[in-house]
Amino acid sequence: MGNVKFGPAGNPINYKGKTPSVCSYINQIGLDAYEYQATYGVRISKQSALALKENSDENDVLVSMHAPYYINLSSNKDDVIERSVKRLVQAAKASEWMGAYRTVFHPGFYTTYTPEEAMKQCKNSIKDIQEALEALGVENYTLAPETTGKKSQLGNLDEIIEICSSFDHFEPTVDFAHVHARSGGSIKNKTDYNKIFQKLEDALGLKSLHSHFTHVEYTDAGERKHHGVEDEDYGPPIEPLLEEIVECGWNVTIICESPYLDYDALIMKGLYQNISKI
Repeated sequence: MGNVKFGPAGNPINYKGKTPSVCSYINQIGLDAYEYQATYGVRISKQSALALKENSDENDVLVSMHAPYYINLSSNKDDVIERSVKRLVQAAKASEWMGAYRTVFHPGFYTTYTPEEAMKQCKNSIKDIQEALEALGVENYTLAPETTGKKSQLGNLDEIIEICSSFDHFEPTVDFAHVHARSGGSIKNKTDYNKIFQKLEDALGLKSLHSHFTHVEYTDAGERKHHGVEDEDYGPPIEPLLEEIVECGWNVTIICESPYLDYDALIMKGLYQNISKI
């Protein structure tokens, strides 16, 4: 069996302390992963980030970071590209301070471009990011482009694989809710999950994965709203995913993005432990 970790996207709901000490609480409640949310800007100081790293090491909690939402590496506007590059460079630098093993980000939007043109623009932006990080001496980073939930966004599974196969220091983030939403509800059973894992293994040689999970409401345009994992009115289903993870033996980190964060992460971990005993 692989090593499977569960944790919340952001600070747990009832946690009242400061972020640099959050991993003590996460460990105490029985979880072992944490995704720091820099979604509205990288605002953590170097001192606090280093303290978070120390706290995570002491509590054996795996840390990742979600970079700012306001990143669009495929924009048709030069000033948007410039700001996006700066934000992702800042995120990667702060990730190195806090020991984050992944820096998750949304690649961008198609805007007026075709998907092929948007991909070319995105790759050019990534070259600028890597040049800037090299100039800053930032070496310990892994940028993790995420599968996106809206059809207007660059970031279906094949596009994420293409980005990750084109650059060093890149690994995918698979948001299963996003895959489900932008494909009109395609994930229904273990076979559907197996196809995702098999595609990643065939294309990138992977046996480990950083992922997000929640139940999701969607429209023809894609993702609309997150729902709790116990809300059976929405998918994708959680049990077949956990069964597939047990069978494939991958190392998988599952970050819970439902409205109930750590509560649902604990539910998922409990389900996983029950399935893995069968």
